[in-house]
Amino acid sequence: MVTSNIFHCRKNSWPPEEYISRHTLQLFDFDSAGPPKQAWRRRLNSHANLLKEFSITFKEAIKMVRLGIRLWSYVREEASHGRKAPIDPFTRESCKPSASQGVPLGGMGSGSISRGFRGEFRQWQIVPGTCDPSPVMANQFSIFISRDGGNKKYASVLAPGQHEGLGKASDEGISSWGWNLSGQHSTYHALFPRAWTIYDGEPDPELKVSCRQISPFIPHNYKDTSLPTAVFVYTLVNTGKERAKVSLLLTWANSIGGVSHSSGDHVNEPFIGEDGVSGVLLHHKTGKGNPPVTFSIAACETQNVNVTVLPCFGLSEGRSVTAREMWGKMMQDGQFDRENFSCGPSMPSSPGETLCAAVSASAWVEPHGKCTVAFSLAWSSPKIKFLKGSSYHRRYTKFYGTSERAALNLAHDALTNYKRWEEEIEKWQSPILNDERLPEWYKFTLFNELYFLVAGGTVWIDSSLPSTNVKIDQDLPINGESVDVKVTEAKVNRKHSTVVEHSTTSGCNDSTGDSDIPQNKGSSNNLSHRFKWQDQLDDSDDVGRFLYLEGVEYIMWCTYDVHFYASFALLKLFPKIELNIQRDFAKAVLSEDGRKVKFLAEGNYGIRKVRGAVPHDLGTHDPWNEMNAYNIHDTSKWKDLNPKFVLQVYRDFAATGDMSFGVDVWPAVRTAMEYMEQFDRDDDGLIENDGFPDQTYDTWTVHGVSAYCGCLWLAALQAAAAMAEQIGDKFFAETCKTKFFTAKSAFEKKLWNGSYFNYDSGSSSNSKSIQADQLAGQWYTASSGLAPLFDEFKTRSALQKIYDFNVMKVKGGRMGAVNGMHPNGKVDETCMQSREIWTGVTYAVAANMILAGMEKEAFTTAEGIFTAGWSEEGFGYWFQTPEAWMTDGHFRSLIYMRPLAIWGMQWALSIPKAILDAPKINMMDRILVSPATFSLSLTGNRVRKIANKAKWFRKSVLHCSR
Repeated sequence: MVTSNIFHCRKNSWPPEEYISRHTLQLFDFDSAGPPKQAWRRRLNSHANLLKEFSITFKEAIKMVRLGIRLWSYVREEASHGRKAPIDPFTRESCKPSASQGVPLGGMGSGSISRGFRGEFRQWQIVPGTCDPSPVMANQFSIFISRDGGNKKYASVLAPGQHEGLGKASDEGISSWGWNLSGQHSTYHALFPRAWTIYDGEPDPELKVSCRQISPFIPHNYKDTSLPTAVFVYTLVNTGKERAKVSLLLTWANSIGGVSHSSGDHVNEPFIGEDGVSGVLLHHKTGKGNPPVTFSIAACETQNVNVTVLPCFGLSEGRSVTAREMWGKMMQDGQFDRENFSCGPSMPSSPGETLCAAVSASAWVEPHGKCTVAFSLAWSSPKIKFLKGSSYHRRYTKFYGTSERAALNLAHDALTNYKRWEEEIEKWQSPILNDERLPEWYKFTLFNELYFLVAGGTVWIDSSLPSTNVKIDQDLPINGESVDVKVTEAKVNRKHSTVVEHSTTSGCNDSTGDSDIPQNKGSSNNLSHRFKWQDQLDDSDDVGRFLYLEGVEYIMWCTYDVHFYASFALLKLFPKIELNIQRDFAKAVLSEDGRKVKFLAEGNYGIRKVRGAVPHDLGTHDPWNEMNAYNIHDTSKWKDLNPKFVLQVYRDFAATGDMSFGVDVWPAVRTAMEYMEQFDRDDDGLIENDGFPDQTYDTWTVHGVSAYCGCLWLAALQAAAAMAEQIGDKFFAETCKTKFFTAKSAFEKKLWNGSYFNYDSGSSSNSKSIQADQLAGQWYTASSGLAPLFDEFKTRSALQKIYDFNVMKVKGGRMGAVNGMHPNGKVDETCMQSREIWTGVTYAVAANMILAGMEKEAFTTAEGIFTAGWSEEGFGYWFQTPEAWMTDGHFRSLIYMRPLAIWGMQWALSIPKAILDAPKINMMDRILVSPATFSLSLTGNRVRKIANKAKWFRKSVLHCSR
């Protein structure tokens, strides 16, 4: 638990009084209209500086030239098939990255749109795997104000006018609008999933305006969190002596970003809904065969608020109403004609034409009076289609159906439910925000880093069934008919130099029986029978299937070595989603895809997915069905993926206490452990690396035993033993225990140097480097309630060394932890990644420090990421935290998954009771295992015995839960 030691940390508080006058704050001190004390803040006139991408050194370029040539060829080949390569360092976006991001809109998994802190809608991710960062400048909120007598009038777009792409004011397009806001007295306040923009007397000195942005991101709420919608609540306070008529305007282009508006055949349609909700539907016909999208922009009419619409206007001459004429109408009347509601669907747009719509909400605000006006934005794209053909329905269709008019209902429900959403959000956040022991910067950074679960290209589908066309050695139809599945396995028993082949055939929807279990008595085969995982779950447990990208530049779904760091957020907030991701990977472990793949780093060929190996990712253009989109290295030879799978599964198993989950995934856990035996070259129980970058640091070569992978392996042995005991696989538990002690002794002998663990046991120039991530395995054992891997002195000594060298010797600790540092205090520049600071790894190191009782060092370490990435003096990476930056601030890979590891810190601060109360494994309580059975592999007879027990136990668990 967190102690009072955290008081020693610099609080780095950002009181709102430094940004907004106390008087204005008091005016908004009701109905959540005012920003919270703990929020990330910016003035709207802040400069959104361009960000600087990293570059490699000449020496690194020489080393990577062959890889670069192969990668270039691969990127071009994919482009010839109309596909984007998962990693493409050659193509640059037309919109240069800038420090302009803000809280994204919508829930998880239904596409996302981000909104910059100055008000622009950008970062469009409606089509899975695609992201267009350019803002659509026609999408704006504007305000029109007139006082009694008409002697005072104000009109302005509610965004500063310093945007690119604005032409001359004489144009017929949006340049003719009133871009009058300076932003000097307007401020943005972010606490994901909400944001507040306060206009403190802009453009009318006597009108205070608060715009509150709300999205339905609610932990443990698996319905509302899936909804593609957001609400904007405007609170108006008239401080003048005259009554004011205020009209708020939302304009929206029929576009999903980029040049999508120009494809033609888009249609707008006005509507009047229930409960005063009225607006416009914008039906967008997407290009390239992607499913259509329907937007809804709406406002809620009340006794004091009048809603009108303009279903269509254009940005140039040709439409009956232009953007200039629309603005003039609002300047004159402050509203549109009521007859517009009855005009029906518009004529389809022509190619090259931008079709826009507008919703106006007008109200009178009395002197010293207050008024609230609410808008909603929703988008409905019920079907998603991946480039290689598989298609699914999104999660929200379970509740709203697949009609294109679902957008109307989404907009309506958002306006009628947002207050309940806010109550649930505040109930979730308040205990952390009110914890006086925590630094202020940590509180709002913790919540704001969750932006990635919306803006990280997430996909959430309405199906709990395992994918029915997984391409392993199995051929199943897309529609899931019951057919025979053939799983072919071949395994070399290294200890006895025998090869065992085994084939099983089972019906896709049959209950698991003994026919699925290997019959070969001397076999080292794993249990390969298929549990009916999620299709047996109760409807309340059916939360569908979830994907999220490694990053918007690395387009791979659920990249597992990175999920290792990020998964704490999902486990803490949406544990059922986390368990389903683990089920997907457990299924993948037992699968094989024999298709040939060229690995670009070496230019050699191998098979796409090896049985027993945890896949690097779930794919790119056909997720679940074509895994391992990553093809730089052969990840079946990576040394960290399998241990990470075992560690994550055990942590999730311990945290949830879900025994049925444990039984489901246990065959895969055991298989993953057995698979790793081939990498123990000298029979000391410890795996060795193979002289290439065979782990998540995929440009950083490792020789022999490594601190990173070796520590993960020790932790995996301990976790597998603990899980085996609870599942009932006693023999396997004892085998893991025995192997653990042998491996631990070898690990410490080969790597411990008296103050930390060397990078590896090789003889290279960086073998004695101090790796920030050297205790990743210890982080997980402590997070899972397992016994420490090493004695307290070694753990604290290594962490202190990391703090003193990797953290404090880099810009005085104000940038995070550099990955590699030589013992002489110089940054390890062996390769690009050794000299990088990885944001997510820094958070993980800080979590490890908390677990070791080093809270002061932990928060100082993590504060470096805040200072460099989120603070006003930093580089501008807010809401787009990159994978890495250099000591000069140049970034690599914006909007990246790994920084979600900050939730590993929160996990460490409040270990769940289920883990604290879980049965403790005594690693010393073990039997002696003879050399003949020292292998983790088990005989066929023992496999059958455990399988039968597991099946019986799972059935009893399911029966009791109903």
